[in-house]
Amino acid sequence: MSILLNRESRVVVQGITGREGTFHTEQMQSMGTNVVAGTSPGKGGTTHLGVPIFNTVTDAVRETGANAGGIFVPPPFAADAIMEAAAAGLTLVVCITEGIPIQDMIRVRDFLRLHPGCRLIGPNCPGLITPGVAKIGIIPQQFSLPGHVGVVSRSGTLTYEAMAALTSAGAGQSTIVGIGGDPVLGLSFWDVVELFQNDPETTHLALIGEIGGSDEERAAELLGRGSRLKTVAFISGRTAPEGKRMGHAGAIVSGNRGTAKSKEEAFRAAGVRVAETTDELVEVLVGA
Repeated sequence: MSILLNRESRVVVQGITGREGTFHTEQMQSMGTNVVAGTSPGKGGTTHLGVPIFNTVTDAVRETGANAGGIFVPPPFAADAIMEAAAAGLTLVVCITEGIPIQDMIRVRDFLRLHPGCRLIGPNCPGLITPGVAKIGIIPQQFSLPGHVGVVSRSGTLTYEAMAALTSAGAGQSTIVGIGGDPVLGLSFWDVVELFQNDPETTHLALIGEIGGSDEERAAELLGRGSRLKTVAFISGRTAPEGKRMGHAGAIVSGNRGTAKSKEEAFRAAGVRVAETTDELVEVLVGA
């Protein structure tokens, strides 16, 4: 089992003919992702990487039955690409693009309220992968292994590090989701944790957060209500100075809000084990 992405997912890639779109679509195809279409305005009617190209997502959905999408377009056009995908009826949209203005994403969030059937992952994220089945995004599949550990993370690099360490320890993963580190996102930790809780094949959960915002505290609240998942959390950014952005646009501490300490305390209060390193995260999960 998995969440969000499976063998039946039919994927359309927006920006497929660009350099990044081409490279990562090839990687997606190499692991078996069912990429059925791509879009590139003005290139409709052609083919690229063996799939038909359409001018719009609506055309792609109508002709191929696509129900999920990946976005590899430049920041000035990414918000419109998300809204186009939602309006076309895609139920899963993964936006890899970083550098989208916050004002644009606020507009996207308002738009998505009108399309509740569409789940957005990102932007500024590595995407998601169901090991051995499919991926949308840039997560390196060679470090993954099918299994029962769900992974959700704000950090792309820490996602890869934890995934590779879990695989090395023989702890396979059900689905790995990188939600991104921007201030305005699609799915939150809460949303993804809830999906994992409803997946009977996911038995363990690695939750990898960072400083900034309060999304991790909300996830801790959900887990504190009672969860069958054996969960371990890790929060990066303990030594970050107040008021200084660290890496992601959303990774900034203001006063007592968004600190690593406040997030760790929230998880401990919820009965969730907190690891001090990613190595410890893996050790605890393997031994749980």
